[in-house]
Amino acid sequence: MSSVFLLRLAFDVIAAGLLLIGLSYWWLGNTVHEIVGTAMFLLVIMHNVFNRRWYGTITRGRREARGLINIVITALLLVAMLTLLVTSVLISNTLSGIMSPYGGFTVRQIHTLAAYWVLVILAVHLGLRWPMIMDITRNLFGISKPSAVRSFALRAIAIVIAIHGVWSSFELGLGTKLAMHVTLDWWNFEESVAGFFIHCIAIAGLYMFLTYYAMKWLHMRKD
Repeated sequence: MSSVFLLRLAFDVIAAGLLLIGLSYWWLGNTVHEIVGTAMFLLVIMHNVFNRRWYGTITRGRREARGLINIVITALLLVAMLTLLVTSVLISNTLSGIMSPYGGFTVRQIHTLAAYWVLVILAVHLGLRWPMIMDITRNLFGISKPSAVRSFALRAIAIVIAIHGVWSSFELGLGTKLAMHVTLDWWNFEESVAGFFIHCIAIAGLYMFLTYYAMKWLHMRKD
């Protein structure tokens, strides 16, 4: 793998990490939240610049179900990201002198809604690319031979993460956030900081797990 590809991969990992950090608004405070959000969007722009050729392939030829699903998920992720960006500008304290008339309660609710939808859609986006991610991981660690024990262990870990993700969805009230229901049930960062991030990662793992095995099921049906 080239150094440029590894650099791109590192930027993507950092952007995903910044998304998780950005979700912890009540722990970081507004200033750090805005800095983290700005850095994340800069990396997202870089990601799209690096992958700009993919957009030119959207209208080319017939596509299988996986390709069509990928296009739909990418479009949804783009919409959610743009919503997150626009609402970020409208509610920014840094720009409050210009944007304050537009940054009301509803806009903040939409901002939170978009943030959690980005988490879910991004997880699905990664789930679609999980075979590629595993190939990259094998290359990085020099793994060339299959191992039944390793495969079993990884599947067991994936199942545990998925089960934890179901529990985490209830712990973080994910359903209410994705439906933009008004709630005062926020994570108590004074009790645990790590717990919040573990729950977020588990939720992402759940949707990656569901997406990966849904694609495998579609592939088996086709065969």
